[in-house]
Amino acid sequence: MEHRHLGSSGLKISELAYGNWLTHASQVERDQAQECVNAALDAGITTFDTADVYAGTRAEALLGELLAGHRRDGLEIFTKVYWPTGPGQNDVGLSRKHILRSAEASLRRLRTDYIDLYQAHRFDVMTPLEETLRAFDDLVRSGKVLYIGVSEWTAEQIGEALRIADEMGLDRIVSNQPQYSMLWRVIEAEVVPTCIASGIGQIVWSPLAQGVLTGKYKPGQPPPPGTRAMTKEGGRFMARWLEEPVLQRVAELQTLAADYGLSLPELSLAWVLAQPGISAAIIGATRAEQVQQNVRASGMSLDAELLAQVDEVLGDAIVLDPGLTRSPSERP
Repeated sequence: MEHRHLGSSGLKISELAYGNWLTHASQVERDQAQECVNAALDAGITTFDTADVYAGTRAEALLGELLAGHRRDGLEIFTKVYWPTGPGQNDVGLSRKHILRSAEASLRRLRTDYIDLYQAHRFDVMTPLEETLRAFDDLVRSGKVLYIGVSEWTAEQIGEALRIADEMGLDRIVSNQPQYSMLWRVIEAEVVPTCIASGIGQIVWSPLAQGVLTGKYKPGQPPPPGTRAMTKEGGRFMARWLEEPVLQRVAELQTLAADYGLSLPELSLAWVLAQPGISAAIIGATRAEQVQQNVRASGMSLDAELLAQVDEVLGDAIVLDPGLTRSPSERP
């Protein structure tokens, strides 16, 4: 497993991170989750990403249980705050109260005394950005959080946060966690250039387009039984990728990968890791074999001809502007 710096920070993370959205305490039982985490650790993955809202806080708690006993200094544990985790009016958003209370709760569930990267899961239009950044800065100064990041913020929002942090002498954002894959490239126009110029690394989610870029979903065929597309939340999220024209392009992409001696997941993950500004790609799994297959993409080099052929095959299946189609997700 290769490791990279998170943006321009000194923190090194595994270029493939293990995430547990839609899996732990949701799709898979504890024993399956343990097997997946063990496979990740055995493969050299040191970076684990979760969020307080996943499975109603249960995913965070399960990850803390599964990592207990492993050398804490050898791991990078990431989590997030923003979405509701309770019924109260202050149980959502990026107010000082919600951030500080949520951080304490995450520390308890994760069974750790510090969080390596604490991320704002969305931008909060109802809270002054100065208040949010001050609360994050206080967590850093207390030692409970080492670095701060954001998820799915626009280039303008990231730029404003950096400006305020510099003016107020607060800790700066080091990462952004956006959706990104060969099919969904919305961040390339504005977010990536802004972040590269400011030393912010991308930790991308859904690099396999929720499994569509594994090739398991075939054109003209219903989703296989037991797959994520057959679940209520997964099916809603994946509707965009299961359209016939997209699946036809993905099938062509699978043939292209085979011509180069690669599996489609290997090609898809290596493609993401080859793009500018990427610090890590988050992989999820319901079986240990999926982890073992995906980690083979680490350190893989793709030549320019293959990269050009990918774009040629996908053509207008690539989403560059979310205004042109509906976004596949509201809560990664």
